[in-house]
Amino acid sequence: MLKGKSILLGITGSVAAYKSIDIIRRLKQEGASVRVIMTEASKRFVTPLSVELAAGERVYTDMFEIPLSHVNLPASADFFVVAPATANSISKYAHGIADDMLGTTLLAFIGRPEMVLMAPAMNWRMYENPVFQKNLNSLVSLGVKFVGPDRGSLACGEEGIGRMAAIEKIMEAIIAAFTKQDLAGEHVLVTAGPTREYIDPVRYISNRSSGKMGYALARTARRRGAEVTLISGPVSIRPPEGVDVIFAESSQDMFTAVMDNIPMSSLFIMSAAVADFRVAEPNTSKIEKRDRFSLNLLKTADILEAAGKLKKRPYTAGFSAETGPRIDRARRKLTAKNIDMIVFNDVSGKGSGFDVDTNEVIIIDREGERKLPVMEKDDVAAAIFDRILELKYNS
Repeated sequence: MLKGKSILLGITGSVAAYKSIDIIRRLKQEGASVRVIMTEASKRFVTPLSVELAAGERVYTDMFEIPLSHVNLPASADFFVVAPATANSISKYAHGIADDMLGTTLLAFIGRPEMVLMAPAMNWRMYENPVFQKNLNSLVSLGVKFVGPDRGSLACGEEGIGRMAAIEKIMEAIIAAFTKQDLAGEHVLVTAGPTREYIDPVRYISNRSSGKMGYALARTARRRGAEVTLISGPVSIRPPEGVDVIFAESSQDMFTAVMDNIPMSSLFIMSAAVADFRVAEPNTSKIEKRDRFSLNLLKTADILEAAGKLKKRPYTAGFSAETGPRIDRARRKLTAKNIDMIVFNDVSGKGSGFDVDTNEVIIIDREGERKLPVMEKDDVAAAIFDRILELKYNS
């Protein structure tokens, strides 16, 4: 996502400074180059050598060591992150104080305050102080981005707001800054994962869905500026940052959650693999093991069909998971369920099945079909939203 981008990272004097090494590693994993500026106070918490080894670049601490480095560094940078950002560093930036390498470089990164991200880290009393809040709000009004702080245990042993945001939150904020915000103003409702239909308290019918495709859709929509609600079946993956998550175990749970949230949504993508059948009368106690056992199954409610029947519904897309090239079934669903798009997915294909990070799909809508090669699920999600926006706003 950040391939070829040049990132400046400022590290200030907070106990959270050790986390900056993980930020450097994550940025490099995403393809970015990272140059680091450390304040004198930050060197009390993490050594320049350890930072230099992580970045693979020299660390800048003294503005006089390399003449004009405070001008040349920001001139070639695409983005500036300060993490952790202390109350002192934030307040100095708000007042244009440039008395060290970090301060002068921040001021030289001129005209692009929206490409500056700060991750505050301090005691809760400092964070809530009206003087500090005035400084923070001054920077926000200029377009400077902030992520966190979080509430929790602080270094002093107290509880409160002031912990530096989690690395995942910081990374998502950086990636979002480089992502087109063409879904801003949209409220996207996404379903993901399997459902469980209980036979008895310990056994259930389910399927192999991992939820990765739905989570990729939710993550991509959030990065592109949408407000996102994710209704998730039981999965073992971490929800995307900044997304409202509703957990739904059974098909009925998911049906209820969708119907409750669809009126507030402008886009609805049904990517969950909802069980087609449920047990007519689940046992209230564990069934004893036996040689033969039969189940009476009933069809579950069709969520996509119900969405298609709504008088006022959002733009609606669904997935059609098949084994083999049974694309005609997907085409029929588009019309039969009265929806706007269906994404055909042959789960028996290599790199296109359950619990993998890639997918191969055909996007089917009322104007035609678009076949995508095997690609990362995040890229598939991006292609789906590109097509939705193309149809929704250019029709």
